[in-house]
Amino acid sequence: MRAYSLNDVHATRKRRDSWWTVFLVDPVACRLTLFVANHTAITPNGLTRLSLILGMVSAVCFGFGQLVAGALVFYVSFAVDCMDGKIARLKGTGTAFGLWLDYVGDRVRVVCCAAGLAFGQYVTTGDVDYILLGAGVAVLDLFRYVNAPQMKRVREVVKENRLEQLAADAEAAALTALPESRESPESLESLESRESLDQEIPESIERATPRASRSTRRGRRLGRFFARHRVRSHLISGIEFHAAVFVVAPLIGVAALLPVSIVAGVLLLLNEVFLIYRMWLFTRVVPAAPHPQEAPRVSV
Repeated sequence: MRAYSLNDVHATRKRRDSWWTVFLVDPVACRLTLFVANHTAITPNGLTRLSLILGMVSAVCFGFGQLVAGALVFYVSFAVDCMDGKIARLKGTGTAFGLWLDYVGDRVRVVCCAAGLAFGQYVTTGDVDYILLGAGVAVLDLFRYVNAPQMKRVREVVKENRLEQLAADAEAAALTALPESRESPESLESLESRESLDQEIPESIERATPRASRSTRRGRRLGRFFARHRVRSHLISGIEFHAAVFVVAPLIGVAALLPVSIVAGVLLLLNEVFLIYRMWLFTRVVPAAPHPQEAPRVSV
C-alpha cells in the first residue's frame, strides 16, 4: 500500500472553503486523514457513516443538557465529515452514492442536533423560545441547501442561453452582412472571458467614482488574501452558522445560545439574500436566448 504524505493530503483540500474549515478544522482533519489513509482501510462512505453516528451522539448530549460534550462531539463529527472527501480524492475511491450519503447525512445531523438542543433546553428551562430556535435552525439550514443548487442551475442556464444567443446573432449577421461591409460580430471567446457577474458588476462600479474605485481596490486586495488562504469571499455560510450554533454558543454557555444563534441566523439569511440579489442581477445582465419558435427567421 502506498505511503501518503501530508502534502498529498493537502493537495486534496478544496480550492476554496469556509474560514472555519480552513483555519480551525483542516489542520486537525488533514492529520487525521493522513493517519487513516496510511494505517486503515476505512472507506469514504465509512467515514460519512461515522460522522453521522457522532452527530447523533452530539444530539443526544444536547438533549440531556450536556452542552460542552455536545459541542465537542459535533466538532469531531464535522472534522470526520471533512475527511471523507479527502480520502475519496486521495485514493480515488469516491462513489456517486457517497455524494448522496454525505449530503443527506449533513442534513440529518443538523436537524437532529437542532432538535436535541431545543428539547434539552426546553426541558431544563421550560422556555418555548428554544423550541423556536431549533425550528429556525432547521428551516434555515434546509432552505440554504435547497436554494444553493437552484441558484447554480439558474446561472448555468443563463450562461448557456447567452452562448446560444450569441451563436444565433453571429449566424444572422453572417447571412445578412453586405459584401462591402463585413463587420465581424463580437466573438464568443471575448464574451466568455466576461465569465460572471463578479467581473461585470464591480468593473462598472469602479468606473463610476474614485471612491468606488478605492473601495474596489481594497476589496480586491482582500479577495487576493482570501484566495491565498483558500477562504471563500462570503464569510458567513452554512458551515459558520453550524459552528456558531452547535460549537461556539454551547461552549460559551446557556446564556449565549439564543443571542449567538440569532445573530448567526440573521447573518446567514442576509448572505443568502445577497447571493439571490447577485443572481438576479446576473440574469438581467445576461440576455436569455429566445425559444426556437420565437427565433427570427432570416431569408436566404
